[in-house]
Amino acid sequence: MKLSRSLGKIGDQIEDSVDCGTHDGSTLLRNVGWISAGITVLALGVVIGRELRQRYKFNRRTPYDFYAHSGDQAQDVEFGVGI
Repeated sequence: MKLSRSLGKIGDQIEDSVDCGTHDGSTLLRNVGWISAGITVLALGVVIGRELRQRYKFNRRTPYDFYAHSGDQAQDVEFGVGI
């Protein structure tokens, strides 16, 4: 009788340890998922913000921006010549 009780206790301990192991693994995967989702949102925010800033700056050009290099001497004479 004592042997069956002790085996029952050992079985309960094993079940508890198995349950804790799966719970810790799922918590780890959940945390990794949240972190990766946060990094993805951050990266998308940076890319979209950069694009919006470039469009904003492009739409608000001044005449000086249009003719900024109009008097410069051409350094690249062979520009556009495919060899």
